[in-house]
Order: sequence, then structure tokens, then C-alpha cells
Amino acid sequence: MNAHPLRRSLVALCAGLALTLSACGGGESETTPKTGQPRFPAIDLTLAHINDHHSQLDPFTDTELQIDGVATRVDLGGFPRVTAAFKAYEKRKDVIRLHAGDAVTGSLYFMLFKGEADAELMNTVCFDAFALGNHEFDDGDAGLKVFLDHLRSGTCQTPVLAANVQPAIGTPLAPKTVNDYIQPFTIKSIQGVKVAVIGIDIKGKTTNSSRPLATTVFEDEVVAAQRTIDALKKRGLRHFVLLTHQGYEADRAMAAQLTDVDAIVGGDSHTLLGDFQSFGLASSGAYPTIVTNKDGKKVCIGQAWEYSKAIGELKLSFNRSGEVTACGGQASLLVGSVFKRQDAAGAWVAVDDTTRTQLLERLNGSALKVTEPDAAAAAVLAGYSSQVEARKAEIIGDASEALCLVRVPGESTNRSGGVAGCEAANTLARGSDAAQVVAEAFLAGSLAADVAVQNAGGVRIAVPAGPLSMNTAFTLLPFTNVLVELRLTGQQVVAVLEDSVSNHLDAAQSSGSHPYAAGLRWDLDMSQPRGSRFGNVQVRNRSTGAWSPIEPMRLYTVVTNDFIASGRDGYATFGAVFATGAYVNNYLLYTQTFVDHVRTLGTVSRPAAADYSHQSVTTAAGLRLP
Repeated sequence: MNAHPLRRSLVALCAGLALTLSACGGGESETTPKTGQPRFPAIDLTLAHINDHHSQLDPFTDTELQIDGVATRVDLGGFPRVTAAFKAYEKRKDVIRLHAGDAVTGSLYFMLFKGEADAELMNTVCFDAFALGNHEFDDGDAGLKVFLDHLRSGTCQTPVLAANVQPAIGTPLAPKTVNDYIQPFTIKSIQGVKVAVIGIDIKGKTTNSSRPLATTVFEDEVVAAQRTIDALKKRGLRHFVLLTHQGYEADRAMAAQLTDVDAIVGGDSHTLLGDFQSFGLASSGAYPTIVTNKDGKKVCIGQAWEYSKAIGELKLSFNRSGEVTACGGQASLLVGSVFKRQDAAGAWVAVDDTTRTQLLERLNGSALKVTEPDAAAAAVLAGYSSQVEARKAEIIGDASEALCLVRVPGESTNRSGGVAGCEAANTLARGSDAAQVVAEAFLAGSLAADVAVQNAGGVRIAVPAGPLSMNTAFTLLPFTNVLVELRLTGQQVVAVLEDSVSNHLDAAQSSGSHPYAAGLRWDLDMSQPRGSRFGNVQVRNRSTGAWSPIEPMRLYTVVTNDFIASGRDGYATFGAVFATGAYVNNYLLYTQTFVDHVRTLGTVSRPAAADYSHQSVTTAAGLRLP
């Protein structure tokens, strides 16, 4: 399907500018008499940014970090701290406030309020731009419109950006024109210099892993970015920031394919950048990450982890040619000022005043930014949290040990960072305890199934040891997926596994497609080509518990969520069967299935080693994981 012609026209570009109170054709350059080359005022610019807050509005209490080699517990994040961090820039004229997408889906706040709570908290910041993420489309275009209506109901009127997304006119996001809700870019004036911020949403992941209308067109990310840069450059602009939601590695790859881009502020991969080793956290690269564009010029890349835990501060310096001469800054974790350490009896208690003062001095200027919640934002949040506390507080069982979160075994970022017992979870062959337990819950909830399959991306958090609440369950499994059962041959089951890994290794789509299963186990070698990655695939007999090799021609009943069953996230073999109507819909909400499983067990633990789906794993680089 071709992109809507209006997006490619100057009319669409003017519409984007009009919403930013900048006239089409406006520029800020002058030319030198001798060379005729444009000259721009030399400026310093700060991009303050977050991404992927995913309706996580409350702080993560008692998060364990290392400070000076001592285990220390703090309150981490929470949107009122995010607001406070942004308000620190209020008197500065050199700052652009950015949100790189995936504001919604991920907690009871979204399940109950469908973006209203997120929008009202975002309006305590007044972002200069918000880029659409894939999860903004989880409830379709109509659901996204509901969220954006809440966002625009405040006084901020934050521009919503995606240069590569074109809804069809007459649909919820484009009732009259293609730019009714979504703009390709916005313009911000810094010290008299116009800076263009261009939004880019991830194409494949959104169309395959969320629920946009079929008529909503997603253009190639690089093509849309370059087209928009070129059009704005003709109007005299020279400073270009991409606000993307496509992942850290995609940002790095995109930079090399584009001319004139100066900086990329990204999201989607939940990437922690910077040096956090002294605090016991692994990161995936330097902050900022510095690469070169197609012109051979410097491009500065930043991302700020996830879940209202951090804020990024990307500092750029431009010369009179409009080129980046330097970039710096850091991503900072937003922590409270109460510190807990273990006493002689092993209990976690607040440190004494002297130690607290020393810790505050030690952290001043570090990657841990001690931040008190903004009072006004906290009051807004209280209006919502008071309505969900009873539901959140309902205890459904206990976790005897931490259930760590991993997508692909061996991945560089520890998604369970700060959860005791998960310090090296991403380096182990077993992968995600959380996804494994969810799959076990599916199998327990289906009387007919031989095996259960769950995609890694549908499981959102690590579960700390201790009481397990309803809030934990709905944060762990925040989507509206239901369970379905399909009949597949053993050969098709193996094809499903190959589909899911190929989706992220070969098609460069979401790593959330990576498979976990109950009653099914395998050896995985990601250094091999598609079709040769899964070996020693075995099925567990539900009656006897005995494992035996999967039989290629035997029919097995597979229970999974309706999302991947319908072929999303690269699960093409599932999708082909689903399209024939040969499935049974149990109409069991997958979250409720997990809740019922925990309540039945009372105490949930990591499965026995022999029951993990990943029995051995070799990474794409050929490393055998322990």
C-alpha cells in the first residue's frame, strides 16, 4: 500500500508547522558573502528525555542497588519524580523536553483508565514532543484516539509525532485530515535557532505486534526520516533531532543511512545507557552513544531505560555551520532520599542521619539523581491511585524466589536490574523465569493442551520474592489477550519455534517474539541458520511427567495467547492455522489465568531445571551460556 499522498505534500508539512506556531518556509540561517554557505548562530542545546514509561506511574519501592559496594535499597522512579526532574529545567531556554513513546500499557493504571492517568501525568511536564510507540496502538486506532484526547485536553497541547504513520482520512486518528492527531515534526526555537524534532515509529513491530487499523500506513523509517529532513532543509532549517521509537540498535543503524541528522533520542528497546557498574547495573552502551551519519558528521544518540525510572540529559553543541561539535550528558536514575541497609540482624532499616548525609554528598552529580516527587504531580496521581489501591493490594499468593525477566537469553541489558536474585539473569541459558511460569499457568489453565507457548514480550516485569499482589499480576501481564487452543503437528510446533526466533534474528523485528513454553523443551543454537536452530525438542507427558522426543506427524494441542496465535510477532505458522478457524477460544483472560494459577499454588517458585523450555542456549555470536 502506498503512503497517503498528502503526507508527501507541502500541505502536510505546513500542517505540522502550523501546530507549532511556525510558518512554512521559516528559517534562521544567514549566508556569508564570500562563500554563500548558510551560517547559523553557535548554540548549546539540551534534550531532556524519557521513554517507555508504560503506565508505570508509581515508584519501584525498595529497589536494591550497590552504593560504594554496599547493598542499598531506595525508591526508584515514579512519575512525580519524573515531573520534578523536568521542572528543574523550567527557567532554562536551551532545553527541549521529549518523550520517545510507549507511554501506555503496562499497569492497572492503564487497565482501569485507558490512558487518562498517563495523559494527566504527562501534562504535569508539558513535553515539547511525544513520539508514538508501538504500544500506543495496542487498543487500535480508536483506543489511541482516546488517549490522545486526554493528552490534548490539558493546556500543554503536546505535539504527537510520527512522520512515517499515515492514518486514513475518516478513521479515528484522521477524522478530517491526515494531521488531525499526528504530526510529522515540530519546531522548537532555541536562542533564535529553529530545531526540528521529527517523530519515527517502528513499522514492523507496530503492524505485527500491536493492533493498528489495516488502513493506517506505516512507512519505512529511514525513508520517512530522510524525506522529512530534506523537505525541512529546503526551508532553511539545519538542526535535526529524530525522536524515535524503534530501539537502540535500529537508531545506530539509521544514523549511518541519513544525511544531516544531528541527534537521535530513542525508545522501544528499554535500553540503559551509561556507566552504572558501580551501582550494580549493567548497561548496553555509552551515554551518549556517538556515531556518524552518511555525511561523516557526528550523531549523538540517547535513551533513558524504562518505567519512569530515569531521565536522559543529552547536551549538544553546534558551530556556525550548524554541525554538532560535541555531545555529552548522562542518563540518571531518579531515586528517593531515604536509604535502607541491612542491620546486624539482616533487617532492612533506614540509615542513620550521618550516613544519609554522606550518601547524599556521594551521589551529588552521579548517575543516581536524588529527586523528591513533585507535589502537584503527586496530587494528580493520588486521584487515580486512591481508586486502585484496594485492587492493587489484594494478595493472590507468594513468590518463594525472584522470577527474573529476560527476553532472549544472553541479551546485553538485564531487564531485571535492581531485583534481588536476578543480578545475572540475562547471562543464563534458562532465560526468563517469569515467562516460564506464565507458560506453566497457561498449561494449567487448559484441560486439553499438551504444551503452552508464550512470547517473551507479553511478559513485562520481573517478580521480586515475597507477596504477589493483583497489581503484580496485571503489571506482569497487562494486555487484554485471551487463551486459545490450536491443533498442530510436531513438525508445525517446531516451525512455530523457528518462526519466533527468526522474527528477531533474521527479520530484525521485536525480540519480544522469543518463545517460552511449558511441557516443551529444547536446545537452541542461535548461531545456526533458520531451520537448524532448535534441536532435541521434547514434550512432557501431562499424566506421567515423562519427557520424550516430539513426533513430527503426531497432533498436539497447543495453548497460547490469541495475539501470537493470530500470527502476530512473526508467528506465521500459528497464523496460518488460526486463519482457517481451526482453534478453540477459551475466552480466559491471560492475566486471570495467571492469577488463578498462583492462587491454586499458594506459593509460586521457579520451575525445576528439567522443566525449563531452554535446556541449552548458544548465542548468535557462538557463546554457550551456562
